[in-house]
Amino acid sequence: MQHTGPGPTLGIVGGTGAVGAVVLQILPLRRHLWGQVRVAAGDDEVGRVLRVGDEEVRVEPLAAGFFDDLDIAIFDNPPSIAAEWVELAAERGVVAIDNSTVFRTEPDVPLVVPEVNPRRVADRPRGVIANPGATVMTMIDVLAVLHAGWELTELVVTTFQAASGLGRAGMTRLHDELDVVHGDRTLGTRPGDVRRLLEHELGADSPFPAPLALNVVPFVGHHAGGGWTSEENKVRDETRKILDLPDLPISATCVRVPVISSHSVTLHATFARRIKVAEARQALVEAPAVVVLDDPDEPEFPTPNDVVGADPRFVGRIRQAPGSPTTLDLFISGDNLRKGAALNMLQTAELVAAGL
Repeated sequence: MQHTGPGPTLGIVGGTGAVGAVVLQILPLRRHLWGQVRVAAGDDEVGRVLRVGDEEVRVEPLAAGFFDDLDIAIFDNPPSIAAEWVELAAERGVVAIDNSTVFRTEPDVPLVVPEVNPRRVADRPRGVIANPGATVMTMIDVLAVLHAGWELTELVVTTFQAASGLGRAGMTRLHDELDVVHGDRTLGTRPGDVRRLLEHELGADSPFPAPLALNVVPFVGHHAGGGWTSEENKVRDETRKILDLPDLPISATCVRVPVISSHSVTLHATFARRIKVAEARQALVEAPAVVVLDDPDEPEFPTPNDVVGADPRFVGRIRQAPGSPTTLDLFISGDNLRKGAALNMLQTAELVAAGL
């Protein structure tokens, strides 16, 4: 890259994937903070020229030498790749910010959301900082605000996760499925008809365990024991760690929905103190990374289709069951590739850079 400046050098590992592409979209607005930006990816992407605003970046091979002269590196790679390269980067003195599941629950690796626990970036004995999963990122700002005011004591979560949670493969498969089912208005009226058609046209190999077009799939991740999926356990464990509530009762049901990008969640939250809808709404209005869309008479509420491409989390359907003065129900949508991954990593990197 031609541009260099007085700031630290940032490396982006996995810069050609779904999250990496969003990092490069966001980066021009924050480019002045970095002296140099470099990108690494798999062998089939090496040499490709990417745009960062009005600059060109040539993709470098992912090798040990890539980390020479880097100050901070952000990683978006499968766990098998991250496990090796994140540790190597840290050993070479690079602060590594990782978006995989490998380090999130490690006790000596901070799990950071800059609006919630920014001071944790300095507590990185292994030189590694973990980025939370996009599902938790969808709701954590809202939960942090409500916990600060009313003390969260129990949480029930249902997620509605977009195909982009599985990266380019998920988005491509959903588009392919939609192409196949388009125009046939009899589909979805007979048992298994969508599944049979998709397997005939696309084959049985899919990143989803069931058809996603014209369907919802109540199973995200893999079976982790006791009927729970790995994604449901991640929602529980990451939320507890970020909020520093290690014993918080959390029950999650994770569902994949036929949405290209932007996750949504419903929350049924219980608090130690009485909470009023109007007070909760005002606290969320004042939160810097949250937008309230909540007018049942209009009706006004967030949907993934309307919030995709935006940085804040959007919350609505804020309500309280009669006779339950310590509970609150609400709905949240947020772009899982932006603040759910790319922007949060960049903001975390900026916090680290400020302390270098």
